[in-house]
Amino acid sequence: MRYCDSPYLFRRRVSREVTVGDPARGGVIMGGNHPVVRQSMLTCDTMDTAESVKQTLELVAVGCQIVRITAPTVKDAANLKNIVAELHARGCFVPIVADIHFKPDAAMEAANWVEMVRINPGNYADSKKFAVKEYTDDAYAAELGRIEEKFTPLVLKMKQLGRALRIGTNHGSLSDRIMNRYGDTPLGMVESALEFAHICRKHDFHNFKFSMKSSNPKVMIECYRLLTSRLAQEGPDWNYPLHLGVTEAGEGEDGRIKSAIGIGSLLCDGLGDTIRVSLTEDSPREIEVCNDLLAQIPLLTHHTSSKAPLPSGFPFDPFNFERRATPEIELSDTSKCGGEQTVRVVVTRATFDKVAPKIRPKDDVKPEGIYEDLNLLELDPTQDLRIEDIHCETQLVTVKDGVNLPPITAFRLLVAQLNKLGRRNPILLKDCLTFEASVLDPKIALLRAAVNLGSLLADGIGDAILVRGESGAGMSLRLAYNILQAAGCRSFKTDYVACPSCGRTLFNLQTVTARIKTRTEHLKGVKIAIMGCIVNGPGEMADADFGYVGGAPGKINLYVGKTPIKFNIPEADAVDRLVDLIREHGKWVEPEVHPATSDN
Repeated sequence: MRYCDSPYLFRRRVSREVTVGDPARGGVIMGGNHPVVRQSMLTCDTMDTAESVKQTLELVAVGCQIVRITAPTVKDAANLKNIVAELHARGCFVPIVADIHFKPDAAMEAANWVEMVRINPGNYADSKKFAVKEYTDDAYAAELGRIEEKFTPLVLKMKQLGRALRIGTNHGSLSDRIMNRYGDTPLGMVESALEFAHICRKHDFHNFKFSMKSSNPKVMIECYRLLTSRLAQEGPDWNYPLHLGVTEAGEGEDGRIKSAIGIGSLLCDGLGDTIRVSLTEDSPREIEVCNDLLAQIPLLTHHTSSKAPLPSGFPFDPFNFERRATPEIELSDTSKCGGEQTVRVVVTRATFDKVAPKIRPKDDVKPEGIYEDLNLLELDPTQDLRIEDIHCETQLVTVKDGVNLPPITAFRLLVAQLNKLGRRNPILLKDCLTFEASVLDPKIALLRAAVNLGSLLADGIGDAILVRGESGAGMSLRLAYNILQAAGCRSFKTDYVACPSCGRTLFNLQTVTARIKTRTEHLKGVKIAIMGCIVNGPGEMADADFGYVGGAPGKINLYVGKTPIKFNIPEADAVDRLVDLIREHGKWVEPEVHPATSDN
């Protein structure tokens, strides 16, 4: 199975065109040779027509091409008529997507007024109670028949009205039927989506796209790779467009890094026809990140084949994450890398000299090797390597500076060369191989480093990393650790899974997220999910240790994993009760109090 033509040479996947709205009046065509479409979502109550119109116009003003609005009830779906009418009266014809969960009737109503409807197969006419039961083949088929009966009316209506459909599965929100047969796995997500696609095709409806979202970038990457290969197996006319996104990425630097790893790596492999960067921030900020990320992809990919033939296979397993096996070696006087060691952080001598005086003995964020001091062999993977070039497997290797390839291609080629020689040498990854005359804007340096390093780490490649594109010493060190945490390679701080706001949200996500972080950001290795409603929690919290979930207006439910523990806690008390719950489960430590410095 293959998910792209080559892991070394950029070729955009050829997908069939899907039309959303009237392209002559603000609609878009995704797929084919059309540019990647940028989209976002409103954060307000769908019944608030004026605010919905205001937020839509703000998104369009910054370049958003598709706007999604939640429609949790038939009443909300009916109000989409008023929102769309007011937008049209103001000369705005941006395509609107109704986001549907649990309510087929709401989807049927929304289809009357908007250009696209998004449904989640995990909770559209299917059960999700986290029940464990065995499904015989007959029982499974009977459930599929019931789903087809519920879903077919929407398909026929969409076809009749010329609407578009998004079949969007989310990690953690699969139905009990899928979970019990496939588990909460990428394969389960793909099979769930394909079931609904088969129903669409049965009625000759093809104006749809797929999404496979997860808050874990590695899981998200694996899902899209598997989906793409499965679609190719189904046949050449199954080349439906892909909507890319890392769901519940969070806010600030962490949200941008997670999104860059997941979305950026797939874009670099030629996948993706539309993207959304989901941030726990005001929606227009998502479009800025979309624009910045899309602008980097041509600079981070290899477009022209060299004279030397490229390898035909993949130097890693694209469908099952497995860290590349290497021997353990000494990296520095205080650190080892390779083997079972965690991925290490290397800095330049200049960076070390600036940050070393500020590091305290117990600090987790600290250099673990100095680039200029390493016993390091730098190689050119564009040249045929010989066994005598690499004397032993305990030699740390990297790609030499100045190689005229983007880092993702260069390091994949290096692994292919090592595999050909039967060498398992540990590898130092670099975020850049050449230096520009001007200093990169920090937000661009962050995206480039996250895409380059995160993509390779998601491939299972890399035993140590070096960030040089960010010129600030302390910022480059912190960025390296944040990339490793986002890629799931090591945990040095609290990990937050926070959904973006929408009309379903039952509390102010930005305010509450900040409040929870203030109390818990010292809990290294603890993952906390902050979910605005029951749609995103508990299922999509996936592997979080604790969950803070909106249960009703002003009321919070607390979870341990996917298990609800406390219900209907007043919002004013909920953060304190979350801390109590963490303490009860032995995960709480008191924050370290640092003595105040004196100017005397």
